[in-house]
Amino acid sequence: MALRDLSLQSARSLRKSSFPRSFRFRYNVSRNASTTTHDQDLEPSSSLSIPAPSSDLVKDFDPAERARKRRAELGRELPPSRYRFRSPKYYRGPLHPHQPPPPSDPTSRQFIPGPFSLPRLEQTYHSTIAPDLMTLAYTHFPPGYRAPPKAPRLRSWDETSPYHKNRPLRAPRGHTVLPLLRPPITWQNVPRLERVTVHAMVREALEDKSHLHVARMVLQAITNVRVTTHRAKGSVVGWGLREGRQVSVSAEVNGGDMWDFVGKCVDMVLPRIKDWQGVKGSSGDSSGNIAWGLGPADVALFPEVEVNYNMYPPKMIPGLHVILHTTATNDREARLLLSATGIPFYGKQVN
Repeated sequence: MALRDLSLQSARSLRKSSFPRSFRFRYNVSRNASTTTHDQDLEPSSSLSIPAPSSDLVKDFDPAERARKRRAELGRELPPSRYRFRSPKYYRGPLHPHQPPPPSDPTSRQFIPGPFSLPRLEQTYHSTIAPDLMTLAYTHFPPGYRAPPKAPRLRSWDETSPYHKNRPLRAPRGHTVLPLLRPPITWQNVPRLERVTVHAMVREALEDKSHLHVARMVLQAITNVRVTTHRAKGSVVGWGLREGRQVSVSAEVNGGDMWDFVGKCVDMVLPRIKDWQGVKGSSGDSSGNIAWGLGPADVALFPEVEVNYNMYPPKMIPGLHVILHTTATNDREARLLLSATGIPFYGKQVN
């Protein structure tokens, strides 16, 4: 055994000695930054030391005139399609040679930059509310489950009348319309806020137009979107309403402004309303849209109005109708979504 160890050591020493000196290296090598400067590696002068151009050269520099001379020398203008891209204004089908870019492309006419910030309520929806809604409305089917057959809801072609094709069947006796089918909630159709409509009816504008201007200012301040003015479609003698008169204003709020507006209502305005019980349980249009109203004193609680309260005459601040449009198919799911965002409901709930 000792002879074997001796032969291994001699072989290792012979192998090391056979290497040339240039190939030898040490494993414990530390590399440090050099503290010495090499003057030949540095530039002798800086661009800041270059003198500024003369005033005559600055005055003679005219890129528009130079381009005009270039067009005069060539006798024609450069082809704009080669150097400038404009997306098609209309979509002319999938087989057309010119296809518009997707809305996410900066060259698209429908491109909208942003969002540059994510509201807190929107973050809460994506992280907490949406998973909870999908869990609450989840329907589990065991393996081997077969859904029961459903009766046809549309008429088939019976060659009696062309108006029977794909027309709804008659409702059962005692019902006016057929009930809506509720699709199961999956990760693709979780109820969410789609848009918010804020509307103000200004009856005092029939006599004084300044009330309408104040309503436009208040609505634009609290929603951060451009306000639309509506005219009366007909004349009502009892109300003193004349056709064509401007009597109301509205604003459609989408995207980040929508989440900011709902967040302000939930956190700042609604909790400060005295003796406010919540939204009525019967509110809704059976299609997932919930609405409530705010009085003039409640509108003054918005931070944009409260900070500049002296700019708005107190007697001219209007009341508002707030309509929340959701992607839910019934009021029960919409009410469940809004309850998760912090909007309370009271009274008998009508689904």
